[in-house]
Amino acid sequence: MVKIDAIGRKILHELSGDGRISNLELAERVGLSPSACLRRVQELERSGVIKGYRAVIDPAKLGLTFVAYVTIGLSSHTKKSQNDFEAAMALAPEVRECHNLTGAIEYLLRVETEDLASYKHFHTEVLGVLPQVHSITTYVLMESPKDERA
Repeated sequence: MVKIDAIGRKILHELSGDGRISNLELAERVGLSPSACLRRVQELERSGVIKGYRAVIDPAKLGLTFVAYVTIGLSSHTKKSQNDFEAAMALAPEVRECHNLTGAIEYLLRVETEDLASYKHFHTEVLGVLPQVHSITTYVLMESPKDERA
């Protein structure tokens, strides 16, 4: 585990809000010289605390206006079933996130499609044909008042 001091937390906070901020602006916001700030950011990158930078894409601008969280129960709890299911989800462009959980269900998916009809196709023609899948429960997203995913 990497120890992060108050300045490091400030750097992470600023970068998580704007990964494209200039080093000069970042240094001003966190109270460091530009060279010291750059060294700190590079150390956070080298240590793996900062795993990368990415664009935040608005799915609606791409016509993906239907978003659902889907819980999946597997029919068997073998490593092969998990691997096969995960491989199928890796190939499904509708699946933006796939999380393995503990509890009554095995997986939580974030699925983005154009509309209900295209989600129904995904539900029946992708999820519904997988032999590992025992149960599918869909929760349609109505709004996201807080979303800090990058």
